[in-house]
Amino acid sequence: MSLLASPRRDRPLHDHQREAIEKLRESYRKGKKRPVMMAPTGTGKTRIAGEITSLMEKRDKKVVFTVPRIDLIDQTLESFYADGITGIGVIQANHAATDWSQPIQIASVQTLTRRGFPDADLVIVDEAHLAFETIYRWQQEKPETPFLGLTATPWTRGMGQEGRYDDLIVCGTTAEMIDKGYLSDFKVFAPSHPDLSGVHTKMGDYVEGELSLAMNKSPLVADVVKTWLERAEWRPTLLFAVDRAHAKHLQERFTDAGVPTGYQDAHTSMHDRAMLRRSFHDGTTRVVCSVGTLTTGVDWDVRCIVMARPTKSEILYTQIFGRGLRTAPGKDHCLFLDHSDTTLRLGFVTDIFHDSLDDGRERGKQERAEALPKECPQCAFLRPPRVAACPNCGFKPQPAVNRVEHQAGELHEWTRADGARLMMDRNKKIKIKDEIISREDFYAQLLTYQAQKGYKPGYAGAKFKDATGGWPPRDWQWDINPQPVSFGVHLWLRQQAQRWALAHRR
Repeated sequence: MSLLASPRRDRPLHDHQREAIEKLRESYRKGKKRPVMMAPTGTGKTRIAGEITSLMEKRDKKVVFTVPRIDLIDQTLESFYADGITGIGVIQANHAATDWSQPIQIASVQTLTRRGFPDADLVIVDEAHLAFETIYRWQQEKPETPFLGLTATPWTRGMGQEGRYDDLIVCGTTAEMIDKGYLSDFKVFAPSHPDLSGVHTKMGDYVEGELSLAMNKSPLVADVVKTWLERAEWRPTLLFAVDRAHAKHLQERFTDAGVPTGYQDAHTSMHDRAMLRRSFHDGTTRVVCSVGTLTTGVDWDVRCIVMARPTKSEILYTQIFGRGLRTAPGKDHCLFLDHSDTTLRLGFVTDIFHDSLDDGRERGKQERAEALPKECPQCAFLRPPRVAACPNCGFKPQPAVNRVEHQAGELHEWTRADGARLMMDRNKKIKIKDEIISREDFYAQLLTYQAQKGYKPGYAGAKFKDATGGWPPRDWQWDINPQPVSFGVHLWLRQQAQRWALAHRR
């Protein structure tokens, strides 16, 4: 297969889009039949697909463009028409544009599952990371048919297995697209830290039911609304919740605060979705609480993202983050309010990248090339690693000062209990109440408590010294990520405060 890049005059291609098509031609020349093209959200994957489809149409070739949701059918139709493509039919229920005689077909994956696979000279799979079994079965049944996957996150396990996709074409990374002005910059704040210690993991992510209980606590829900009112400046906002109950609860709290708020889940009708999109764009709805939707194929003018659902998935996190990176007039950055600690766990979205497809084989744990971001204890802004002063408020942590004084003394008898404590010291662990934790984790929790209470920067170091007899290493000021405060540490801190109050009471 060969593709001749000839951008249309009415919708000229950007440089990275032309380069992507050239890379695709090179991939096919090398004998690849099923490449995946990675382009960050908002950089024009559908525009690239339209150009490729137009070139195929001129050669009298048949193209099937698959979409993962029926609401993307009309969106793709509109985009293809703008590219001058007219010979289009639709494979989706009783759609008004259904016409099997047309060389270009836009099909929903769900309809293909029921009706079977049409003949095609090229199949373009939108949001290929969703890895529908229908698509994989089509690839198995039609081994000679070329496929092209499109996605911002081609990291799904098994995408590169034999018989599926065989090449990865990178149009550009999120960081590169921001630097070139094709995507908006962003600022991330971590205004709260949920306690996820009791939430288990299933299929690589948190268990939804347990996660809902952890995230739906009244103080946390109230903090989501309070933080938005203080920081978001009424920006058009998408909020991602854990489940329907959590999203409804947040919608009610926002509404009670006087914020016009919408709601969408997988059961929301097409008519209601269209009305919600319209009200979001005209400003009558400021916040949309969503669960299980709005993570792909959304081209709304979003100025703020509220992450109210933790995830361990780099794919989900990157897709959610991408909803706010589209450029728009008057938009210099997107505000990202992360109530889930996901950024602290996974890093900035600009640091997440994999240069090959997963072949399904077990991989060893890889060391992260870049350090994780750190939270400013003063304003909760997430600053890049190894940056001492906060770019948002200018706060700079003071390095710990060694105040240990050497005095004359004598030897003392050591008991077995002392020996156990020494062993924990050698292993860099300490016992707080009934919990045995590492010194690093203990200090990380103290940093979290210090930030939550608004205490001065030296508080965490002083409490660390109270418990261990020594100050934390200086580099811990920058290299340790805050962690949720456990019950034992919280109880120990309360008792410390009570003892101090009793000692200073007149």
